[in-house]
Amino acid sequence: MKIRRVIIAGAGSGVGKTTIATGVMALLSKRYRVQGFKVGPDFIDPAYHAAATGRPSRNLDSFMLDRDTILNIFGWSTRDADIAIIEGVRGLYDGLTPTGDTGSTAEIAKILGAPVVLVVNARSLAKSAAAHVLGFKMLDKSIRIEGVILNQVSGERHRKKAIEAVESLTKTEVIGAIERRKERLPERHLGLVTMPEKKDAEATIEMTADIASEIDLERLIDISERAEPIDFPAEFPFRKGENQGIKIGIPFDKAYSFYYPENIESIEAAGAKVVKFKPTEGDALPDADGYYIGGGYPEIFAEEISSNRDFMEGLKSAAMEGKLIYGECGGLMTFCKSVSYDGKRWNMAGIFDCDAEVTVERQGLAYVNATGTKHNFLFPGIRIRGHEFHYSRVSPIPQGPYAYSIERGVGIDGKNDGLIKKRTIGAYLHQHALSNKEWGIRTVQEASR
Repeated sequence: MKIRRVIIAGAGSGVGKTTIATGVMALLSKRYRVQGFKVGPDFIDPAYHAAATGRPSRNLDSFMLDRDTILNIFGWSTRDADIAIIEGVRGLYDGLTPTGDTGSTAEIAKILGAPVVLVVNARSLAKSAAAHVLGFKMLDKSIRIEGVILNQVSGERHRKKAIEAVESLTKTEVIGAIERRKERLPERHLGLVTMPEKKDAEATIEMTADIASEIDLERLIDISERAEPIDFPAEFPFRKGENQGIKIGIPFDKAYSFYYPENIESIEAAGAKVVKFKPTEGDALPDADGYYIGGGYPEIFAEEISSNRDFMEGLKSAAMEGKLIYGECGGLMTFCKSVSYDGKRWNMAGIFDCDAEVTVERQGLAYVNATGTKHNFLFPGIRIRGHEFHYSRVSPIPQGPYAYSIERGVGIDGKNDGLIKKRTIGAYLHQHALSNKEWGIRTVQEASR
């Protein structure tokens, strides 16, 4: 299936990609069915895309997902869309290694045959902005940089000089020059403030749309139509299972929102009913056959979580009863005896005999290569590619047993990840259901035991 598509990439991190991409999606959604994508492992930016488009945004990552899977998830999720907007990650060429393409926006551009619009922070730059663009165009001539957006422009004189420099010296059209503004999306240690936290979500999207209004959307659409004529496979990407009446409880609120939509969709495809709840708003742990506790910011909302004894005690009881419970990062922290953050300590579920402490220093930010150990009742012997991003550590470091041996990454002790207690696993590792295609089926099968 052919579809218009364009990648909004950055000359580096912090140039305004997310604000611009979200604003573009919001404006285009007034006229078209827009499918958003994010290159790389990210939970926060796609939530902004989803708020702008009304559709789940999808991650495209060439480390976690193979080429055929990327093509399939792109084709399946755009089967009823009019245009795809893909937000890049870091700088256009930055990936797993200093010189390779894996994990980079550039590789996704090649796989999708998509043209690129490059966002450049033009603050105090004019001719030098052209040097940035020219360097990006020359580094890999198979990447088609078809347009430029200049961000942080200060006034009409600067705008004219920067546009003339870029267009005359690089032969690339400038489709937008955005004035320097005070408005910006708020950030904290894991990135932007998450969309589920924002009471002013609609106003936030309107703010991004206002910023993106300084972009010529017709020229952007024209660039999207220059994508290579590829027929993308649109087959259903998940393994299907029989509906056995199994229920999986999943918290989704301002503390727990780091889920790839595919992980939840694969559980549903495997035949389970997903029951969502909001523990930070007082919801008790629902009656279910198993639980999946994702990542997020449990440390920020530790007081609400700790005071919800129905949730805390419910988790502990479910774990002791031997129900399936799987936690990723924030889930792992919730399973500990306590969480310490900003000089305060809150009691948690106490499934594992250790404490979680949030540190100033980042503890893990990496792609992960892992293998399920013999103790891993979900994925024994399965090789997994995932990622981790955490500022917390557990102490004292447990002796095990562990669910994963780590070949690349940090995990809990540099070599292992995934604490196990009965049929509860808590790991720093984040998985994607289309990287480990046993995710949904195995989760539902184990919950049914």
